[in-house]
Amino acid sequence: MERDNMITEKDGHIAYLILEDGTVYRGKGFGVQGTTMGEVVFTTGMTGYQETLTDPSYYGQIVTQTFPLIGNYGLNDNDSESEKSWVKGYIVREWCEEPSNFRSKYTLDEFLKNQNIIGIYDIDTRALTKKIREHGVMNGAITTELPGSMDAFLTELKEYTILDAVKSVSCTENTFYPAAKEDFHVVLYDYGYKANILRSLLQRGCSVTVVPYNATMQEILEIKPNGIMLSNGPGDPAENTESIKILSELMDSGVPIFGICLGHQLLALANGAEREKLKYGHRGANQPVADKPRDRVFITSQNHGYAVVGDTLDPKIGFVSHSNVNDGSCEGITYANGRAFTVQFHPEACSGPLDTEYLFDQFIQMMQQHK
Repeated sequence: MERDNMITEKDGHIAYLILEDGTVYRGKGFGVQGTTMGEVVFTTGMTGYQETLTDPSYYGQIVTQTFPLIGNYGLNDNDSESEKSWVKGYIVREWCEEPSNFRSKYTLDEFLKNQNIIGIYDIDTRALTKKIREHGVMNGAITTELPGSMDAFLTELKEYTILDAVKSVSCTENTFYPAAKEDFHVVLYDYGYKANILRSLLQRGCSVTVVPYNATMQEILEIKPNGIMLSNGPGDPAENTESIKILSELMDSGVPIFGICLGHQLLALANGAEREKLKYGHRGANQPVADKPRDRVFITSQNHGYAVVGDTLDPKIGFVSHSNVNDGSCEGITYANGRAFTVQFHPEACSGPLDTEYLFDQFIQMMQQHK
């Protein structure tokens, strides 16, 4: 008897990954059953899958893990980067049913079920990754039942668009987090921030007020912060016209600004630069970045599908301080006013690498100079 006719509950139910070009991958489902659509992307991280699943920057996307075995140390209640999972679907080659770690509380399957996420495994993730690298990111769907009309389904897939991404993941009201010993007060714009950004600031003596993506300059200045942190987040930066306008005003406020990932892109657009969509983005914990002022290369964690076009920034306004070693794309900007700098990667990365945590200390020094 063929194995497909001997599927047990442990083996998983039949599931399909369908790409917008009509390619179909047949595998097995885990998590919840049903159908989900999203932008199919891949991440090369060997660890940190819980952080990936709970990173708001993955809003609207179906995430593929290139590492072949995921879930071997389980999941817990402490390592999430936000209060829920934001992915539209999850793709792995194999998931570990019996994780081994003293902190483990859930298996990957249990976590996906708790978060109402559809997953698929037992497909050739290497072939899928090669396809995305060659053709670029594309829309896809995970489904436990093949559609009746493939043509109609593919038309719907091609029309899928990620809209209102930042608005969908941002908070709606201010929240204050006191430091044990306050040296500075920082406003953290929530474009979809990761929890370790907040922890990294608190550990350095910064009390933090987290504010919604659309908090106005007047509302920010009423808080009287020593600095402003612009967080990571999902989607196309150019979609956020309201945030871009606010940041163009805050550039003239004199308050030191530090931006990460989407925050980096938004501040660049607020200063007249342009953005481009990368063919398949940078996602993983092994991206080499050249820090030009320090004349060093650091290994960084990244998660983005768009990049700032560095040479579209007026050199009188700022200069590209970091670049991606692999493709030369802009990875950081230092602004000429001496009160703002941004990076495309994640210096607070959980899980690792932490090579670029010095940038938080640089932000502290900037606030000290202008306190």
